[in-house]
Amino acid sequence: MNSANTEKETDTTETAATEPVPALEATGEAVLGPMVDAMNPACRREVSVEIPAEVAGKTWDNLVKRYSRVARVPGFRKGKVPATVIRRRYAEEIKTDIIESLVPQYFREVVEKEGLRPMSQPIVRELEMEEGQAIRFKAAFEVLPKIELGAYNDIRVERTAVNVSDEDVAGELTKLQERQGSYDPVDEDRALVDGDFAQVSFEAVPKEEAAAEGVAPEGAKPQQPIHMDEVLVEIGGANTVNEFNENLRGVKPGDEPAFDVVYGDDFYDARLAGKTLHYKVKVNAIKKKSVPELNDDFAKELSPDFPTLDSLKQRIREGMEMELKHKAEHEAKEKLVAQLIEQHSFPVPNALVERQVDLRLERGLRALASQGMSTEDMRKMDFRRLRVAQRPDAEKEVRANLLLSEIADAENIQISDEELEQEIENMARQLNQTAESVKQKLAEDGSADRIRNRMRTDKALDLLLSKSE
Repeated sequence: MNSANTEKETDTTETAATEPVPALEATGEAVLGPMVDAMNPACRREVSVEIPAEVAGKTWDNLVKRYSRVARVPGFRKGKVPATVIRRRYAEEIKTDIIESLVPQYFREVVEKEGLRPMSQPIVRELEMEEGQAIRFKAAFEVLPKIELGAYNDIRVERTAVNVSDEDVAGELTKLQERQGSYDPVDEDRALVDGDFAQVSFEAVPKEEAAAEGVAPEGAKPQQPIHMDEVLVEIGGANTVNEFNENLRGVKPGDEPAFDVVYGDDFYDARLAGKTLHYKVKVNAIKKKSVPELNDDFAKELSPDFPTLDSLKQRIREGMEMELKHKAEHEAKEKLVAQLIEQHSFPVPNALVERQVDLRLERGLRALASQGMSTEDMRKMDFRRLRVAQRPDAEKEVRANLLLSEIADAENIQISDEELEQEIENMARQLNQTAESVKQKLAEDGSADRIRNRMRTDKALDLLLSKSE
């Protein structure tokens, strides 16, 4: 999970918003204790708020009237319940409604008057609320720190030199040649050897279930066996699981070997990582791979854009150079951001860090889901440990975003409506949606300003990179 704002491909990636939190959420009883303690003391602010008695009283009376019209109380007809009964019977509900109606409004007025920009949902404490009296409370929240920019224009980084050799091009051409290969059946009666491709069908079950002969432990839900047909396995292949190499080498078509495969915790497929599976494999056929000859016909077969093999090589070289330039720029930006963070010391609101942790975890879970991990398996993950592990990088991303936002202000970097429109169109193409549908979604969740701010920080980072070389 790389730092946001350091790679163009992550332009649509969310980062913790640094816009002020406009509303205050209160639910009757004030909440203090751990939630306030979780705030960064250097970023914590507190305001005292008073709602005039006449305003509170008028709201209270209006709510009593509203409840009287709809309340159903035994012994009274609907709409005829006396106000005294309503005030007594629904006192807590009326208090909650008053809090939700008045507290956010008067909190906003106070923080705007004092020129504060809350970065976290405020926590209400010392709430004083009695009918006929003014409502008083204190609200604690976090604000952005004051950042004194250092000599950011003096940061220097070097980009890795981009050099694509003939050998590099030849290697990519060989990979392309391999991908265009065909698999031909071997008619002779012989066993599998290295370099062959075994065409197999198999069934795999977790080892503990196989050992129990299909009987799952009481209360446990047995997993469905993994069944695959007509799979090609390269014997001795670099990407072939070793147990398949060992147990299929020397086997003939028609044979049905059975064996276990132990997958490491870091196995690339999250569905198998850390598990042991018992495989029952049937070898259906032996195949040999043949690849086309590298000549002008090979290039033409790929695309009419390549009339000769040399034209294909040139396109490969250009593509590799572009990829390496992009990688070098990304690495340079990461180094630049690291120096920028090291150069500036300031407190960070914990609320922003926690939001960034949430975003990083959401991206990680989406990636796992795209790899096939089930929701049930995700629920088994230790999210407390994952949050702790994500926090250091999340804090760096927040620091980088705050610094780049400050630099964008200092350099008067702006994003025009036309640039924002173009970015939304780019997002729509990536998401395979219409620009109008993306605009509508952004309008509904208020994300347009966040995208504009992210574009500003991207511009600021590009500016720093141009000055750093």
